[in-house]
Amino acid sequence: MTKASANLQERKRRESETRKKHIISVVKALVKKGGAREITIRKVAEEAGFSTTIVYALFHDKATLITQAMDETLLELVKVMKKAAALTEDPIEKIKHTGKAYIKYGLSNPDEYALVFMERRPHAPVEAAEVEHGNVQQDPYAFAHSLFIHLKEQGLVDGDEMRLHMMTQIFWQGIHGLTSINLVMDEGDEWTPKLNHQMHVDALLDVLMAGLLQTFPVVQPGKHIKPTRSIKK
Repeated sequence: MTKASANLQERKRRESETRKKHIISVVKALVKKGGAREITIRKVAEEAGFSTTIVYALFHDKATLITQAMDETLLELVKVMKKAAALTEDPIEKIKHTGKAYIKYGLSNPDEYALVFMERRPHAPVEAAEVEHGNVQQDPYAFAHSLFIHLKEQGLVDGDEMRLHMMTQIFWQGIHGLTSINLVMDEGDEWTPKLNHQMHVDALLDVLMAGLLQTFPVVQPGKHIKPTRSIKK
């Protein structure tokens, strides 16, 4: 390959990346206006100032377009989760700190959070995302799951891979529930009493961790603990 050809290819690559970033910013702006269900390739192309052919060439379909619009949010979220977990060496406190950081991020970035975790949307294959599925450095769920693996390694809970995923998902469902309900039922809503936010978050995480430690205990040799019907190995 000649130097001129290499320069041309690099220029095209940069142009393509610039277009992708612009299109993704348009998608995020449209989501804020009407939600993911209002996104169409034609509408995105019109707002971005490109032809539908260019948008299809860069993203292939609507599902991939929306998936890649979520990448930046997922990377930001895992970053704040990791930073929070690093504040302590205690494995239980790591999970609690991570939960607090997750909730704070969601409430501070309501539109981005809603797109990723609260919007009905078409789903693209995991390969379509820039975020690598299962990579604890990029995938927020994978990072949360790694904390429960560490919890088991420290002898605080027990269970096979399925049970560790169950712990992770119960934890995630708890922190997501608090985040999402606060985004939907804001200060103007009068249906539920308003609680002290920090006390509420602390109590939720205390209850979640106490429940998980009790439900998935390490059984001492010679001691039998009868599991509930739903979590038998």
